[in-house]
Amino acid sequence: MMKQLLTASLMLLNICTSQAQAGFELSATEIAAQMGIGWNLGNTLEAGNNAHNFTNKGGLGAETAWQSTKTTQETIDYVKSLGFKSIRIPCAWVMGHISNANDYTIDTAWLNRVKEVVDYCIRAGLYVVINDHWDGGWLEEHIKDTDNNAIARNKAILHALWTQIATEFRDYDEHLLFAGLNEPNAETQSATNNLIAYEQTFIDAVRATGGNNERRILVLQGPSTNIEHTDKFYNNMPTDPSGLADRLMMEIHYYNPWQFWGMEKDESWGKVFYYWGEGNHVSGSQHNPNWDCEEGNMEYLLRLMKTKFVDKGIPVIIGEFGANWRTITGQGESQEKHNASIKTHYKTLCQLALEMGMVPMVWDTNYCNRPSMTIVNRNTRSVYNTYMMEGISEAMQATAIARPPLINSLRHSPHTYNLQGQVMPEWQQARGLYIVSGRKVVR
Repeated sequence: MMKQLLTASLMLLNICTSQAQAGFELSATEIAAQMGIGWNLGNTLEAGNNAHNFTNKGGLGAETAWQSTKTTQETIDYVKSLGFKSIRIPCAWVMGHISNANDYTIDTAWLNRVKEVVDYCIRAGLYVVINDHWDGGWLEEHIKDTDNNAIARNKAILHALWTQIATEFRDYDEHLLFAGLNEPNAETQSATNNLIAYEQTFIDAVRATGGNNERRILVLQGPSTNIEHTDKFYNNMPTDPSGLADRLMMEIHYYNPWQFWGMEKDESWGKVFYYWGEGNHVSGSQHNPNWDCEEGNMEYLLRLMKTKFVDKGIPVIIGEFGANWRTITGQGESQEKHNASIKTHYKTLCQLALEMGMVPMVWDTNYCNRPSMTIVNRNTRSVYNTYMMEGISEAMQATAIARPPLINSLRHSPHTYNLQGQVMPEWQQARGLYIVSGRKVVR
């Protein structure tokens, strides 16, 4: 009898394990291809006050501390309708959402709210990335610290946070990805070595929670998420206890050049760039780029990441990118050329990224004024910045045929596709090779 019970228990365990990991057939590269162009729920679940670090003073009201609209299912559905296939949800945990500072317990109400927003995205059929964002700078601003006691404490906090987060989301399928940090401040080799050790703590914590987390895609950040720092310093990947070679992605951000995307006023050392891209310069303006920072430089920088990671089976997420849309004044200046520059910048980055096997995820702040990087007015569920959205949409269209859907991704589709990934109505199906339910068939 005991032998029969043991056999039954083992069979049940195998069934549960099989069910828990069902749907994880796709590699990181295949999932990256399906994530398309992504959108950031910016200034929302990562908002708050760093004076509240390691307290529970942030509360649910933190969601609208930096912007005014509470996230709803309708918000996410609208973002999906614009063509985005993935959403990055920046999250704070330490900054105002710790109910017990002694063991770093995350407030249950806050964890439930994050889960609710993730569920909005999952129901919309989107891929989702959640992270530990700036979070009051508790770790992000201390990556380079060398005190052994401080490092041990930071690792204990990071391990505790991600153990709780991963446990809460353990049963979610491959549509949910975890990103350990955001923009870890590391600008040297020694600081990068510290960063990689912290990322090892993140990986170990998640994998140890079991279930679907044993195979979940985990996203690691390059030093300062800066392309050139990442290319120079990030030379040793952490070890993945899963033993699988295709469960990790890298993350960098693209805010470049500073004079175009973020500089607020002319300085003695240089001018703000109002214009960007071939054909968008204004004759005689002092606000044209005066160094190589346009399409050619963008391609060069992204190709560094393609060579270092993508070509080796490690996809790259451009977790944030954008440029401020400004009001242009001054004799001889052109608002029209600036608008075109914004559109060109967004289109070029998205198209290059998709063509190189990367996932570009646009930053969006829900600040409907200028200067800003806002695309979606979440309050009215409408497009605020048509120039940004047109650039992104044109990149989607330009790469739709060049990057047809993976055969595996079509296994549940009711349609018949040609080998270019185009839907083929029955009346158009001549003799030839087609994709039906994720398999190649001959008509």
